[in-house]
Amino acid sequence: MKSLKKTRRIQLLSAAAVALTLSAVLIGYGFRDGINLYRSPTQVVEQAPSPDEYFQLGGLVKEGSIVNLDGVSFDFVVTDGGNEIPVRYVGGEPRPDLFTENSGTIAKGHYRDGVFQADSLLAKHDENYMPREVVDTLKDQGVYQEPNT
Repeated sequence: MKSLKKTRRIQLLSAAAVALTLSAVLIGYGFRDGINLYRSPTQVVEQAPSPDEYFQLGGLVKEGSIVNLDGVSFDFVVTDGGNEIPVRYVGGEPRPDLFTENSGTIAKGHYRDGVFQADSLLAKHDENYMPREVVDTLKDQGVYQEPNT
């Protein structure tokens, strides 16, 4: 009898270990595209990502850098006060009305041949909004200014 209990206990522990491992693998697989790290222009310049890596680029839209192209595409420059990255928006949506120069933004896409090719933009939703990550990066660079309220 004791060997049967011992055998069942070993089977139960083995099944639990397999289930735990399988759960960890499935969670990791589910998050592989869901975890997009925000990077500043300085971080991108210091360590350029591979052309296939999809990530978020954040900073301020540089004054005078927005250039409309054909259709809904446009170019602009994202800066963090230390470095600048040219961005080409190639998404399917027109430029957000609240997307303006000197405002905080986060673009999602790929960095290829020295240009960030964005397919999605997060723009401010009111005159004082700026993504927290962008504010933190600008404070680290020493160029953040509190909005006038």
